[in-house]
Amino acid sequence: MQPVVLYVVIAVLAAAIGYAAGYIVRRKFSEEKIASAEETAKRIIAEAEREAETKTKEALINAKDEIHALRSEAEREIRERRNEIQRLEKRISQKEESLDAKMDNIEKKERELMERDREISRIERELSEIYEKEMRLLEQIAGLTSDEARQLLFKRIEEDTKHEAAIMIRDIESKAKDEAEKRSRNIIALAIQRCAADHVAETTVSVVPLPSDEMKGRIIGREGRNIRAFENLTGINLIIDDTPEAVILSSFDPVRREVARLTLEKLIADGRIHPARIEQMYEKSKDEVEAHIREVGEQATFETDVHGLHAELIRVLGRLKYRTSYGQNVLQHSIEVAHLAGIMAAELGADVKLARRAGLLHDIGKAIDHEVEGPHAVIGAELAKRLHEPQNVVHAIEAHHGDVEPQSVEAVLVQAADAISGARPGARRETLESYIKRLEKLETIAESYKGVEKCYAMQAGRELRIMVKPEEMSDEAAVLLARDVAKQIENELEYPGQIKVVVIREHRAVEYAK
Repeated sequence: MQPVVLYVVIAVLAAAIGYAAGYIVRRKFSEEKIASAEETAKRIIAEAEREAETKTKEALINAKDEIHALRSEAEREIRERRNEIQRLEKRISQKEESLDAKMDNIEKKERELMERDREISRIERELSEIYEKEMRLLEQIAGLTSDEARQLLFKRIEEDTKHEAAIMIRDIESKAKDEAEKRSRNIIALAIQRCAADHVAETTVSVVPLPSDEMKGRIIGREGRNIRAFENLTGINLIIDDTPEAVILSSFDPVRREVARLTLEKLIADGRIHPARIEQMYEKSKDEVEAHIREVGEQATFETDVHGLHAELIRVLGRLKYRTSYGQNVLQHSIEVAHLAGIMAAELGADVKLARRAGLLHDIGKAIDHEVEGPHAVIGAELAKRLHEPQNVVHAIEAHHGDVEPQSVEAVLVQAADAISGARPGARRETLESYIKRLEKLETIAESYKGVEKCYAMQAGRELRIMVKPEEMSDEAAVLLARDVAKQIENELEYPGQIKVVVIREHRAVEYAK
């Protein structure tokens, strides 16, 4: 037992000694580390203090430099302001001296004016006394009181003033008239310059080329039946002479001549020429001309910027392409009048659209004047009114030849534009118009008789060919009709030479084999 206890005691003692030795060793090691850390900290603190001191010195130096710069800038500004103040004080001092001098002058002038006022007052009193003495003397000499003399003087002044006013009014009116004429000439000249339309001089013949002279015989036909059928159907005169490879169509009506020309060209191209074929081609050509008339009317509205016209008005407008007035194409004339009226309306501040519309439609009556009695201006106005044109347009159409008095600026402008267009050198030919009027009158006389179906003036007005309805007129009545028409022509027309009246009564029997 005792050895075991001894061992235990020894072990405990050894453990205690080991622990004590370890504690002593650890403490010594810790103390060394603490001493090393303290030295490091002291070194860092010393370096930080030195660096802070250096930075502090640098900041102080920078602050001193900045303060020095600011002080210099402030001193410079102070010097500049001081100099500016000195300049202003000098200017103010100069102005005060100038004002003082001016005030002295003003006071001096005021004293002079007061002295002048006193002198003027004295002179006025003297003049008043002299005037009263003179008035009394004049009253004694003239035997008139002052009131009577005043009335007489006023009367003379009134008469002189009226005379001078009349002279002034006359001068003003003369200047206004001259200015108005000058301005109107400028406006008209500007309108003419801006609207330089070409003139179209219509003729009464058309030349149709032929592929060969052999075609002339086919056109004439056996015993002349083809040429007779062609002339009776179209109402034109077909002239076949020695002109190589060409025939001439003659008629005063350009629409008929155009239809006949198209008909003949179609017959020549087809090669089959006989009365039935002539009728077919004639109807086809009439339809083509009608279509062209509508197209031309629409083109005229586009060219003049006139929109919203009735379809019938457009068709009537297109027919004007085949009408002439003193040799001037009426459609081109209407387009030119529309442009001229529109330009002048723009210069005067009037209604441009209204002026152009009325200018374009002003001569539409000429397209139907052979169908309706009366002046073409009145006929055109009635047609426009019937087709729902505005009243101011209708009035301008009716007034463009003075049949009624113009009531608007646009109506006057249309009248002026019509005169300008017709007055251009070379625009119209009086002889052609008279010739066409005579031919139209020939047809009008024939159409006035009952039973007449068609009538055509041919051979340049030397022949009037009348087709009658066979069921309404006998052969004997046809003879009497020719005599009556000839007598009426002699009584109502003046013409050179003689006019041949031919009445044709043709009865056709038609039946179809089914």
